[in-house]
Amino acid sequence: MARLNRLVVAGQAHHVIHRVVSGGVAFVDATDRQLFLQILKRCSVEHGVAVHAYVLLDHEFQLLATPDEADQLSRMMQAVARFYVPAFNRRHSRAGALWQGRFRAAPVAGAQALLDCMRYLEQAPQRAGWAGSPMEFDGSSAAHHTGRAAGAWLAAVPTASAYWALGNTPFARDAAYQALLERLVSAALAASLEACTPLGWALTSDGASTELTRLAPRRVTAKPKGRPVKMI
Repeated sequence: MARLNRLVVAGQAHHVIHRVVSGGVAFVDATDRQLFLQILKRCSVEHGVAVHAYVLLDHEFQLLATPDEADQLSRMMQAVARFYVPAFNRRHSRAGALWQGRFRAAPVAGAQALLDCMRYLEQAPQRAGWAGSPMEFDGSSAAHHTGRAAGAWLAAVPTASAYWALGNTPFARDAAYQALLERLVSAALAASLEACTPLGWALTSDGASTELTRLAPRRVTAKPKGRPVKMI
């Protein structure tokens, strides 16, 4: 089966995942994470991509990001790798590739889908075995979104997100979002995200798939399995 072109829609939030080569580690310590974030910040500005949320795990990083133009997401990701990998290799006396093939990305559309994706992303350390709370993990934007640490370079959460309905003030939103982060997303929602993003299928809610279909260069969801029903 031919591989589908990556689905990127200008002005639309995307869930992005990039994994390391088998057996590799992308971030050994806090110094690596800080270096990566500095590079990500610079490259996101240079290539017109708004980064709303992130998480840096040993084996991968994930973003919630909105490109101004469709090709800018790929340009940013290429630039991040171009600066980070040589620096990482020098620091850890290694050589060769770090990332596993192409990054994966899928549009996220609809108020609830945007909030769910941000929660899923910032709860990734817990799913990976982190014993603390999401807000205590120094490799994610969770502390920023709960008012515990400043991440001034991060772009605001898309206004279409249900995040903005969590409270009428920043303090109220921070507290309400923290309460949500402390409850893991459902297994069904996690499974949906884990199925959609690697294959490039959109995650939508609130009927947003109709508008996304109009904007996207290809279909945004997988075709139903099985043979089509014959009309008699």
